Amino acid sequence: MNISRENVFQLFKYTVYALLTLNVYLFFAEEWAAASHRFVNGIALEDIIEGFAASIDTAAWVVLLLMFELETYVLSDEQFSRRVTWTLHGIRATCYAFIVYAFYGYVSKLLFLFNAVPLAIVSDLCSLVANQWAYAVDFDEYEVITAANCSTVSTATSFFQLSGLTAVVDALGLRDITRLAWVDVINSAVWLLVVMVLELDVFFQEKNRLEGMILRVSNASKFALYSLLLLAAIYWGLKGDFVDFWDAFLWLVAFAFIELNVFEWRQESLEQQAEAQSAGAA
Repeated sequence: MNISRENVFQLFKYTVYALLTLNVYLFFAEEWAAASHRFVNGIALEDIIEGFAASIDTAAWVVLLLMFELETYVLSDEQFSRRVTWTLHGIRATCYAFIVYAFYGYVSKLLFLFNAVPLAIVSDLCSLVANQWAYAVDFDEYEVITAANCSTVSTATSFFQLSGLTAVVDALGLRDITRLAWVDVINSAVWLLVVMVLELDVFFQEKNRLEGMILRVSNASKFALYSLLLLAAIYWGLKGDFVDFWDAFLWLVAFAFIELNVFEWRQESLEQQAEAQSAGAA
């Protein structure tokens, strides 16, 4: 059996898509574990986006990615009936609504951290053991303070309490968590800008106008935006947040495939135009 390079490439591409789908579960498991500390009295409907922003965001992005894959690769131009077009656009619009909702969730998480207050009466985590306090390792990971770990979790002598929670963090930890929250907000905003540019690419390609100044502005914009996303992925990698780093890396690879789809789509359109012009001249 002969396996072409094209088949290997498509297998690799859809493996990346499958791994991104798996990340929905990984983020949900992480946020579910954190929810028991952040929402001790149960999570209200309006708090779901704050508690599960990454899960909702990733799920919406996976569906959106598949819609772009359908439109830029799987479906041929002849299959774009009015019904198919409106269906794709409707699903994409729904995904964007959830993605913007998730962006609001990231902002809410960041603002929540600004409400941390000094825990003035505590200079040693071991004094919190009896009351079942937890230490915030990061925003979605809490470690219950016990007699066995209270002297090793943090050696600081002053701490901050996260608003409304029986959870503390030292100054350096709060700084690191806040920086990660900022990266979440920036990363989410940049991805929104990326898909805005990509939507314009698809629109202009459908009109056979993705060329000249439009193409140059699009490429320059995406170079800057993808560079910011790469920096965010590197930051997550350096801070040891592997799930966020792995997810960011996979999304960059996945959208490289979408960009390649658009490029090949444009090349096919140019070839068809050239053939039509040659046939007309003949």
